[in-house]
Amino acid sequence: MNERRKTRISKFLSLILRHKPETINLVLDENGWANVADLLEKSAKVGSGFSLEELIEVVVTNNKKRFSFDETKRKIRASQGHSIAVDVGFEERIPPPVLYHGTAERNLDSILEKGLEKRARHHVHLSSDTETAQAVGTRYGKPVILQIDAAQMSAQGIKFYVSANEVWLVDAVAPEFLKVL
Repeated sequence: MNERRKTRISKFLSLILRHKPETINLVLDENGWANVADLLEKSAKVGSGFSLEELIEVVVTNNKKRFSFDETKRKIRASQGHSIAVDVGFEERIPPPVLYHGTAERNLDSILEKGLEKRARHHVHLSSDTETAQAVGTRYGKPVILQIDAAQMSAQGIKFYVSANEVWLVDAVAPEFLKVL
């Protein structure tokens, strides 16, 4: 499968498994799992079909590990980034001392005033390295990397979670914990 097709399938999966399963009348359980057979069948019905082999390749080769199968490969879900109500059972952990967030320069004034807010998502997404933050920021315009004082936040009792694909998650980051790199 070529990279263009992988990207198309991955974006479709993000839409369906993270934001709008109703687009294809797919039902997710309370933990965000969808039946693989239903996903394949309902995707085909709306003209966005792909094979089980293609689905497996997208999941296994996705460098961001956005999706995962259960042990049987009969269920699939997005690792994080949902805008719909699901409980994927994130593990609470003490973060490294510093985390990073990438954004577009046009968002900087608002972020420095209000902090990082989850808005329509369940959490604010943070990374443990500047390269990932840079890549995220680039998707939205001229990138800016913010350094987060995760040690201080954690010391103040703010809870951090980590997803299956090692994205750090938090409810919000107040301006006092931010530094522009």
